[in-house]
Amino acid sequence: MKAIYKREIRYFFHSFVGWLYLAVMLFMMGIYFTVCNMLAGYPTISYVLQTIVFLIVFAIPILTMRALSEERKYKTDQLILTAPVSVGKIVLGKYLALVTVFAIPLVILGLTPLALMCAGEFQVGLSYTSLLGFFLYGCLGLAIGLFLSSLTESVVIAAVLTLIAMFVGYIMSGLCGVIGNAGTTAFSDMAVKALSCFDMVKRFDVLSSGYFEVEAVAYYVTFTAFILFCTAQSIQKRRYVVAGRGIRLGAYSIFNILVAAALVVAVNVGLNYVPDRYTSYDVTVNDLFTLSEDSIELLTDSLSKDVTVYVLADESSKDEDLDRILQQMKGYSDHVKVTYIDPVANPMFYYKYTETPPTANSLIVVGESADVVVDYEDIYVYEMNYYTYQSELVANDAEGQIISAIMRATSDDIPKFYGILGHNELTLDETFRNALIKENAVYEEIQLQTTDEVPEDAYGIILDAPLSDYSSEDVQKVLAYLKKGGNALIVVPEWSQTQMLNFESILAFYGVNLVDGVIVEGDRNRYYQTPYDLFPNVEYDEITARIYDGAVLSPLSRGLVYDEEAEDVSYTPLLSTSDDSFSRIDPLSGSTAFGKAKGDIDGPFTVALKAEKLTESGEASTAVIVTSETMFTSEADNIVPGYNVKLFCGVIAALADREISVAIPAKYYEIGNLAFSAGTVYVAAAVSIFVLPLGCLIAGLIIWLRRRKK
Repeated sequence: MKAIYKREIRYFFHSFVGWLYLAVMLFMMGIYFTVCNMLAGYPTISYVLQTIVFLIVFAIPILTMRALSEERKYKTDQLILTAPVSVGKIVLGKYLALVTVFAIPLVILGLTPLALMCAGEFQVGLSYTSLLGFFLYGCLGLAIGLFLSSLTESVVIAAVLTLIAMFVGYIMSGLCGVIGNAGTTAFSDMAVKALSCFDMVKRFDVLSSGYFEVEAVAYYVTFTAFILFCTAQSIQKRRYVVAGRGIRLGAYSIFNILVAAALVVAVNVGLNYVPDRYTSYDVTVNDLFTLSEDSIELLTDSLSKDVTVYVLADESSKDEDLDRILQQMKGYSDHVKVTYIDPVANPMFYYKYTETPPTANSLIVVGESADVVVDYEDIYVYEMNYYTYQSELVANDAEGQIISAIMRATSDDIPKFYGILGHNELTLDETFRNALIKENAVYEEIQLQTTDEVPEDAYGIILDAPLSDYSSEDVQKVLAYLKKGGNALIVVPEWSQTQMLNFESILAFYGVNLVDGVIVEGDRNRYYQTPYDLFPNVEYDEITARIYDGAVLSPLSRGLVYDEEAEDVSYTPLLSTSDDSFSRIDPLSGSTAFGKAKGDIDGPFTVALKAEKLTESGEASTAVIVTSETMFTSEADNIVPGYNVKLFCGVIAALADREISVAIPAKYYEIGNLAFSAGTVYVAAAVSIFVLPLGCLIAGLIIWLRRRKK
């Protein structure tokens, strides 16, 4: 086998074929590596591999077309067939030589993550899993090409057959989709399942998406081994023909092939019955395809009622990422059942739950308490790219939407929160309204001037940064509600020269007062662009559990003062500043310096606080006080993607007396782009696009010319 391997390697690199292959592959990889990783700053090489995967369709026939057919053409195969070498070693020697040539550019590309990791957070697992998928896909193609080359002595026919086989495998995914959408009969379903066995790209797509599936690896490995076995049988048959014993081996070969095929089917089908938790692994840095610990806790500890998730799609056209999340949830809780409903066969199924037709792949979550429709369009989060003026997919909210729907469908208690208006309050923006909905809470707005009291069904009220002071009557209505055990989220407005004594009397109910001025942070690691935009220290509490390892943005904050020894109120600081902070008592002085001035108040300060007061009626009233007017806005949350929303959801969960928030945030695909200097980009582009490919071409040309002279 070693001699055959060396002979094949020598052919590739003593001729122009191997060098040309390396030059083309390195050139294409270099272009997309420069564009995707160096210029765009994508933190993974999977984009490069996904873009050039079509090259395999054309590269494989070039590499394999002469592997065995040329041996037959020039009768050199008889020397091999009569040599004291097993057929398996002959096939393996030639195949490993092909794999070696194919793998060289991948090894070079595989070295790039070691350098890219120095430029920021990098998707190492995703990159190498994608590289593995690309390699295995190519290995399967090489096995197919080697087998087809063994069937003919024509190099051209072998190349054409291999090209057709690779092209069919490349387009099979789209073909299965067309067949699945065109019909709903049992025949079309069986046809899709049968044809999907020849979908060679689908498994690479799974691995390059950041999800390591043992099934995908097993598919490539088992089918590659099977095709190599068929190649060995083909050569073995020819070997016996040379020896004059072809008829006897015919039946023997077919029997062996059938047994091998049965083993391949058994392995691949058997893996479908192994739970995903044992065969599938999320290799992304941001855990895109893995349920969060909060979701697992909700499913295992909090869910005690049965719930059925109906997916409005035929299984042949299902969303793989969505199905993966559903199957994980099903695996963690016996109370979750997943059923696919073909909308073509059952076009009016949804009408029992909603009159508005949902889009394909939408979900209907049915429980004992409620039926919840999760439209497919709400599962994926899009944002406008103002450079291209196109909407781009940025996040996946499947986990959050489904968990929220499951808990709503099985819960008998839906808390209601009232936003107080009438004092020029901020309007709760869409991001935080949606967070309230995911938290399974109802939000309404009321004006105290037009109502006698806060409604009795209020779980809590939201006082969102009023710019004008409350009237004494409004204060009495709020205090009357709080004294009966009501809860409140109080967002303090920005500092101004005009005091709002009535509003501050609501804070005084909890024994809390405001520090004069605006906080300036002296620790450079604790603010964003200016010392007024704070990254406060996060104190651990059930409210802050989800953000304890992250950062929230608290712009233009004020300090809170309270008596820690108070008997009727217990205080829990949530966010605090560093010892280097101080409160500037005259922010409008016009000074541009951030240094401490005379009269400024030394820190540290509490900028978010939970206060629990035992009222005279014996009821406990809880208030969460936040001193940044814009903390709960999209503008602040976008700076620390999702963390301000997580804090908001934690507050709502605490006021609703929940042990854990049911609002699971969307998972963003990007983790931040890599950054390179212009000089680094130029050098990388020159080496990857020009130096390496041209070096291969020149080396191949020199070797070819030398051999011609001999």
